[in-house]
Amino acid sequence: MARVESFEMDHTKVKAPYVRLASIEEGEKGERVAKYDIRFITPNTDTVTTAGMHTLEHLLAGYFRDELDGVIDVSPMGCRTGFYLIKFGVSSLEDVKSAFENALKKVMQTEEIPAANERQCGNYRDHSLEDAKAWAKKVLDEGIGILNKE
Repeated sequence: MARVESFEMDHTKVKAPYVRLASIEEGEKGERVAKYDIRFITPNTDTVTTAGMHTLEHLLAGYFRDELDGVIDVSPMGCRTGFYLIKFGVSSLEDVKSAFENALKKVMQTEEIPAANERQCGNYRDHSLEDAKAWAKKVLDEGIGILNKE
């Protein structure tokens, strides 16, 4: 099996919430794509509910794009402890942390889940704005750290 960066990280040695530069890939024409670990929860301690994670995915998809140029995707981790932010170019961890904080502040102000309907979402019934806001508040209250590679 090919190398998978997240499998090489020691999940017992990290404490969330944090942002971490997971990898940088360079394309054939020199373009750079960065992947960031946007962690809400310390691994193996808890998980975001599926409905809350789904709602955060919808909200962060737009809010990170409002904060950072070049965002390609914001994808939930299967373990439901955070998201991967993938973008063109490499941003400083301070800039990603600031974008994460600002995005969560916008989550706290949100009153309607975008694209939560049958036409725009493949599982539109499985959302929880209440859970999304609770996790956003928890992360903001705890403070977001910066995790550098070991």
